[in-house]
Amino acid sequence: MKDEMKTIAGMMAVAARTAPKAKGEDFIGIEVITGDKIASLAAEMYKYGEESGRPNFDRDGKNVSDSDAVLLLSLRGSASLGLDCGACGYNTCAEMDANLKDGPEFKGPLCSWRMIDLGIALGSAVKTASLFNADNRIMYRIGVAALRAGLIEGEVAVGVPVSATGKSIYFDR
Repeated sequence: MKDEMKTIAGMMAVAARTAPKAKGEDFIGIEVITGDKIASLAAEMYKYGEESGRPNFDRDGKNVSDSDAVLLLSLRGSASLGLDCGACGYNTCAEMDANLKDGPEFKGPLCSWRMIDLGIALGSAVKTASLFNADNRIMYRIGVAALRAGLIEGEVAVGVPVSATGKSIYFDR
């Protein structure tokens, strides 16, 4: 079912692209990976888990290895919304923008409204997978490894692997 899962991941990408976004501005990065890129992603997950001592990168890496396609979504090059709302923890958007730095896995701080955009895109993508009964699971660990491996660009990323088996490989792990 590899071809079908690749098609469904492509439809998930369409759903993420067309999801509503604050001010109608799109800062969502989207990639669908299959084949050798999946193997590279899984290898990076194992490697990062070992190097960092962070748990479950190996478990999730195994899930990625067993998947037919992976949708990667990121927030990239996002500009603050300009509301000075304080949801990011700073009083003004200019303060937040001036304090962007590399964290251990992602960059931050980020505009909360742009992060909501990423969440809506993710929700739209997994809803689409569900419409086709494709097993899937949102995984932050995929995003960490995908950024490190250069499979997607952005300040923060997340991944959604998809597969079709008799029982979902993403639960009861």
